[in-house]
Amino acid sequence: MAKQYTNTGNKDTRSGFGAGLLEAGKQDERVVALTADLIGSLKMDAFAKEFPQRMFQCGIAEANMIGTAAGLAITGKIPFAGSFAEFVTGRVYDQIRQEVAYGHTNVKIASSHAGITLGEDGATHQTMEDIALMRALPGMVVINPCDYNQTKAATIAAAKYDGPVYLRFGRPSVPNFTPEDAPFEIGKAYCMNEGEDVTIFATGHLVWEAITAAQELEKEGISAEVIDIATIKPLDTEAVIASVKKTGAVVCAEEHNMGGGLGEAIAGTLAASYPAPMEFINGGDRFGQSGTPAKLLEAYGLDAAHIVEAAKKAIARK
Repeated sequence: MAKQYTNTGNKDTRSGFGAGLLEAGKQDERVVALTADLIGSLKMDAFAKEFPQRMFQCGIAEANMIGTAAGLAITGKIPFAGSFAEFVTGRVYDQIRQEVAYGHTNVKIASSHAGITLGEDGATHQTMEDIALMRALPGMVVINPCDYNQTKAATIAAAKYDGPVYLRFGRPSVPNFTPEDAPFEIGKAYCMNEGEDVTIFATGHLVWEAITAAQELEKEGISAEVIDIATIKPLDTEAVIASVKKTGAVVCAEEHNMGGGLGEAIAGTLAASYPAPMEFINGGDRFGQSGTPAKLLEAYGLDAAHIVEAAKKAIARK
């Protein structure tokens, strides 16, 4: 029987980051925060109020912000540098590559408003390529948590991790369903529902859609295993292979384009170790557009209904 999850109230994952940042700051005085004129949008307000001497407003100068964060890391601080996902990746990729990844400096890149669920701001502010960019950098950890509670826990875990981290979260209010006190382990996949017929790997906002899909599939006599891939890099390859050996069919769901994201990471792992029929739920090869988050998820095929259909296709290919 599909496991039932209780939504304790819709919350935006960026607020989970803000809560986690404040807690990390309380736990370790080395934690500092930088932002490119977006303290409010990234929910850094509480940290700025509690630790005004550890909050750096860099203005709309993301490249300078990343360079400053790298310098602070070299002096022993633990900097969280935050902006919209589009601006803190594409706009400053050279600085991230040269000053953070290449030097393996202890910088945490806090990436808000990721994916198409940013909504009405449209394609110029949305990004569906950021995971690909960050995955390509040697030594970069890539984390995409699924709800408020997991984002808070992931932020605290990132502060304790020694090395560069890309932490991705979003703007819309989404179901908050993971336990408030659940620990977060970087590099670990989480089984949300055990199943026998198909494995649904999902990340970020699409974990809830995958859980909903599993409940719908159960009504049709299909047993779906749902795995939350909160850490896309390093990927929990043991958990991936173990689940697919059990089910023999795969769906991978992500709020990201087809190139370079979770789907390709899973496919590469299975191709080398345990090939299986696989269907992909992603944004395809296109940019975002303006619309409400719910309408955009439907338009791009990133909802529970499309996951259900993909699961049936994967099973049929066994």
